[in-house]
Amino acid sequence: MIDLPAPKPDVLARRGEILAGLHALVPGDGVIGEPARLRPYETDGLSAYRQPPLAVVLPRTTEQVAAVLAFCHRNGVRVVPRGAGTSLSGGALPLEDSVVLGLMRMNRILEVDYANRLAVVEAGVTNLGITNHVAADGFFYAPDPSSQLACMIGGNVNMNSGGAHCLKYGVTANNLLGLKAVTIEGEIIEIGGRHLDAAGYDWLGLLTGSEGQLVVVTEVTVRILHSPEGQRAMLAAFRSNEVAGEAVDAIIASGIIPVALEFMDRPAIHACEAFAHAGYPLDAEAMLIIEVEGSTEEQDMLLGRLKAICERFDPISLKVAETAEQSLAIWKGRKGAFGAVGRISPDYLCMDGTIPTGQLPFVLRRIGEMSASYGLQVANIFHAGDGNLHPLIMFDANDSKSFHDAEQFGADILTLCVEVGGCLTGEHGVGVEKRDLMPVQFTPFELDQMRALKAAFDPGWLLNPAKVFPLEGNPALRPAA
Repeated sequence: MIDLPAPKPDVLARRGEILAGLHALVPGDGVIGEPARLRPYETDGLSAYRQPPLAVVLPRTTEQVAAVLAFCHRNGVRVVPRGAGTSLSGGALPLEDSVVLGLMRMNRILEVDYANRLAVVEAGVTNLGITNHVAADGFFYAPDPSSQLACMIGGNVNMNSGGAHCLKYGVTANNLLGLKAVTIEGEIIEIGGRHLDAAGYDWLGLLTGSEGQLVVVTEVTVRILHSPEGQRAMLAAFRSNEVAGEAVDAIIASGIIPVALEFMDRPAIHACEAFAHAGYPLDAEAMLIIEVEGSTEEQDMLLGRLKAICERFDPISLKVAETAEQSLAIWKGRKGAFGAVGRISPDYLCMDGTIPTGQLPFVLRRIGEMSASYGLQVANIFHAGDGNLHPLIMFDANDSKSFHDAEQFGADILTLCVEVGGCLTGEHGVGVEKRDLMPVQFTPFELDQMRALKAAFDPGWLLNPAKVFPLEGNPALRPAA
């Protein structure tokens, strides 16, 4: 179980005064203070942990965000930025004395510049909403997390989200040009812009993936790309996880970079097939979904080479889509995978470690051994091409031992990722989930440097506190006794 910092008694005592001050800054229905209406904001995608906030504020403009942050800074009130609440690492988990700053009403697409291949959008625009807006003109926004229907671009920036197609197109950081953001003191700043690169230090790189620790992002300038001529997928099924892992390693080693290279093991295959009826091979222990794009001739060439590579590993079956409809059918189960696993287990933890692709066979074998040791089933669904693992550990949150074992199992998986040369997170962020594992990957000196950077932007540690850094590293955030 995670610890949360003790609330500030003076802030709780001034709750009425704080609510009145916030109402003055964001009038109408822009402030929520009633206990029943706060409940939807007490957790995010890491729903095992819950804590209602002091209040929720729903601004509509950058200027309102600046006014709220300046007010909270003057009054020593902690602030937790929130988009759609899809974070799987507890990145938007509130504190008892915190104000949740919800950006979902800032949902306008401000500008699209096709000549320069960019769009300027507010932080509350959904990931898929960008692509939907420009698709009719032959463009798209590349990062595509599984939650893209709901997740918002501000949260994508905070966590540096990826998705199935990040193997070719990169994660959020590779698709940004500029940000408008607000500091805890209420100062509005602009980083980057409409041009390819900015002079000076890479402030854009620093803020992307900073998990709401440094600033609150309100506007984002993203790259948009020309839509490909077409894309097709293939499905390759194997007799073991290890063999499928070896096939992934061989594909990457060949120099071919598919648009997507996804992995599903037997529990995931069965769960997704029962949910989506996508025609997945139920006799397989592991399955790869591989997608390529380009002209018809290029697709044929790449799929032919990929099929030949997979055949070296004695697949149970190989299925190459011939039409867009067949490709959609192959993807249908994968896109609904997290919901499908939710049908067969009361609860699950979705981990997010990243490893060198050459370590896939070993890591998958060790996860299987850990699963047997803990007595907890795991469904492995992940972005295999860039080594971004998403093991889903199934447990029962109503059983304290099951919950504790699932947490420890997850910690063991992430520690293993670091031991083989990987890292704690690929796209979900650290949040509260991996906070206490940071010393596994970083030395005390490295953590101190990160804390110094945090303090330079936020000396009072008011922005999204209790995340990313172990509590003992910040005396102001010691947990309650």
